[in-house]
Amino acid sequence: MEVDRWRSNSFSTRWRDACRTCSSAVHTAMTSFYRVKSFRRKGRAGMRKMACKRRVVHEESDDEDGNCLSPEDEDSEEERIDPAEDDVEDAEHQTHPTGQPAKRSRPCRRSPSPPAGETETSWKTERDADEAPAAMRFQPARSPGVQLSSADTNTPLDLFKRFFAPDVVNTLCRNTNKMATKNATRGCKYKWTDVTTEEFYKYIGLVLYMAAIKLDRICDYWRQNSIFSFAYPAMVMARDRYRTISWNVHLSDPDKDQENDGLFLVKPLMDVIRLACKAFYHPRRSLVVDERTKVKPTKCGFRLFTLTDSSSGYIVDFVAYTGKEWYHTGRGLSYDAVTSLVNRSFLGSGYHVFMDDFYTSPKLFRDLHSQSFGACGTYREHRKGCPRATSNALTKKSGRGSIRWIRDGPVVFVKWMDTDEVSVCSTIHAAFTGDTIKCEVKGKNRTWTTATFSCPSPVSQYREHTEAVDSSDQLTRYYTTQHKTLKWYRKMFLHFLDIATFNAYVLHKELALQRQEVILSHKAFTEELIAQLCGGMPQTPPVEPETCDHIPVPVLVSDVGTVVSSGRRSCVLCSKNLGRKSSSTPWKCKACGVPLCLQLTRNCFQLWHKDQV
Repeated sequence: MEVDRWRSNSFSTRWRDACRTCSSAVHTAMTSFYRVKSFRRKGRAGMRKMACKRRVVHEESDDEDGNCLSPEDEDSEEERIDPAEDDVEDAEHQTHPTGQPAKRSRPCRRSPSPPAGETETSWKTERDADEAPAAMRFQPARSPGVQLSSADTNTPLDLFKRFFAPDVVNTLCRNTNKMATKNATRGCKYKWTDVTTEEFYKYIGLVLYMAAIKLDRICDYWRQNSIFSFAYPAMVMARDRYRTISWNVHLSDPDKDQENDGLFLVKPLMDVIRLACKAFYHPRRSLVVDERTKVKPTKCGFRLFTLTDSSSGYIVDFVAYTGKEWYHTGRGLSYDAVTSLVNRSFLGSGYHVFMDDFYTSPKLFRDLHSQSFGACGTYREHRKGCPRATSNALTKKSGRGSIRWIRDGPVVFVKWMDTDEVSVCSTIHAAFTGDTIKCEVKGKNRTWTTATFSCPSPVSQYREHTEAVDSSDQLTRYYTTQHKTLKWYRKMFLHFLDIATFNAYVLHKELALQRQEVILSHKAFTEELIAQLCGGMPQTPPVEPETCDHIPVPVLVSDVGTVVSSGRRSCVLCSKNLGRKSSSTPWKCKACGVPLCLQLTRNCFQLWHKDQV
């Protein structure tokens, strides 16, 4: 009986223990299931938010105890969100003293750290002092300015030929003639004779003429039956000849086009123009990186980036981008464009380079600073390395003239509230040096008054230098040769013409200042250049005096029945030239009173007054 009772008690005990174990396993499985389901529903963002709440509670308990986990003892971000499976199993097998499974403990969680290169400090104001980086010594490779002798006589044509020399134009003529022959074999039906160097200069002159006088269509310049007729283009070149040259203009050798990349189509002329731009002028300290193809560059098939002297507007250098294979460093188009233009071996060191937000990045500015180039420009806040701190930042309610700044080594990031927020970074200036600007402000009573606002040094310097280049760009656009064309390399040819023409004008101004001569306006310089390219000014006929009273009238007014021969007098001009064989005429000049012949075969009236002029 005792044995049976022991067996019964042992069986009941084992059964009770088995039920408890099964219940614990079921409870643990259901808990894990609902935890995973909650994680999937809320996502990682929700779990991070829950973790932050737990972190606050945990930190409060740590502060009370005076202890906190070290960073080495904490799990990584991924481990805190998704714990390892063996940790989950350990938590499942732990039991509470009451017999219930113990809850899994969660370690202390930190908020995500900022990306590398970004600062966590708050924004400072204009009341906080800032120290600019050490000034770089300006050491240009050559003496800045024109690299030509002021003793030489330099007409507009002479300066233009510094860029489009006769040997360069001769190469263009040879390639154009080859292209015309190639097009003729393809079936193009038009009359073609080889273009010469002199004729190609006239063609360039007409292109500049059309840039100065804008019409809707090319053929309108040769119209003769209109009140807006122009006589000059027809005197220089026939319309059909101009159009056939335009159709066949080619910058490279057509026989080698298939063997090279797309940029080869413009490379021969582009290299010559670039060398000329560098040879005849060396820039002063402030430079601006800009883009000439600002309006839908994708339609053109290329982008043209320029390096401009901000003091004169002279285009020192330029590069053309035609595709992704152009990337050199792998850091993006904007980085490669600037580093391709800012060349220390050509420029020297200590230059200040200004640019807009397309090019600006902290990585670029630090690399330029390491090469002894200062940089300043507007920036985009989402760029890598730019500060994203929100503490003490500008808001929409910030007053006009408010300044915020953060310095990160040699780079200072400045935000300034104008009518809108302006973001500028620089490796040249301090954040604020007391500069002010005056602006017109509309008051509550709708009256305009002048107000003074604080302005950061990087903002004022950026505006000063970029506005100077914008004014020169606007001057160039007044006489730009750009027009609609089907071939992208012909559009590049027109860009090269614009660059050569404007740079020639800058050389003229610099040389005229050295010689203390009168400086021509841009319009007058362009007109003189067109006249010299096309072969001189048109010969205008002398103006005849007013002859409104020199009209023929009858010598004697007679009735209808009067004999035809009555009232006739001898023609003065016929009597002078023919003597007795003079003829009689019924007409005389109303103003002079002189009888003169007026017949279909003999017009003494016109000949007489022509001799009297």
